[in-house]
Amino acid sequence: MNDMLSKIQETAEFLKERMNTNPETAIVLGTGLGNLAKEITDKTEIPYKDIPNFPVSTVEGHSGKLIFGKLGQKDIIAMQGRFHFYEGYTLQEVTFPVRVFRELGIKTLFVSNASGGTNPSFKVGDLMIITDHINYILDNPLCGPNIPYGPRFPGMKEVYDKELIKKADAIAEELNIHVQHGVYLATKGPTFETPAEYRMFRTWGADAVGMSTVPEVIVAVHCGIRIFGISVITDMGVGEDAVEASHEEVQKAAALVEPQMMAIMREMINRA
Repeated sequence: MNDMLSKIQETAEFLKERMNTNPETAIVLGTGLGNLAKEITDKTEIPYKDIPNFPVSTVEGHSGKLIFGKLGQKDIIAMQGRFHFYEGYTLQEVTFPVRVFRELGIKTLFVSNASGGTNPSFKVGDLMIITDHINYILDNPLCGPNIPYGPRFPGMKEVYDKELIKKADAIAEELNIHVQHGVYLATKGPTFETPAEYRMFRTWGADAVGMSTVPEVIVAVHCGIRIFGISVITDMGVGEDAVEASHEEVQKAAALVEPQMMAIMREMINRA
């Protein structure tokens, strides 16, 4: 048997023995969504370090535990803290939890991130619903033996679910929250982008750039999982608002719009 597949199944069995819910929805509590964990009820929390084969998050601002419980009336799995390529993990390790989610019966994945704006019409604090992405990590988590969750060469024509995007737009309108739409470009990190890189990414069609999300999304597509993604624009790399980015400033900007991002995600999950 494929060694990776046996590890995925081992981890899934470990978690099934500790779950008392039947979730079909998973959420990665990235930057701007961390406090959503406090709203999960009937919860079971398992630190990543206690889960067989799981990596452990090392980034400030990212906790490291898997949470099973309810958000409103909906059974969910939440990842509090994600893994990044720049931490030294392989992309197979970064995306390992998504494959475990597939084994646990997850049908829909919600992801969030902090990103730098490359679209001059954006401003710091905007929420951008992701409509497409560019993988500039220059590696792919599907390299290696094909795990039989999907085809060897999966299509990427419609990665971000149009029905979920439509639902998010309706929710944002109901809640009077302004949202942008755009293309998210993922880099390896951990350096922030140079002005020349920001300009190049803009000419490629990117509206925002960050260091996460795309690997997990690629694997979710391969697993047949529906995806909804949202970015908080925490700094601008172009235009009059262009400033030198820092991790502290990114966290601060994300915290200011966290209530709006949480409100959209909360409703999205309840209506999923």
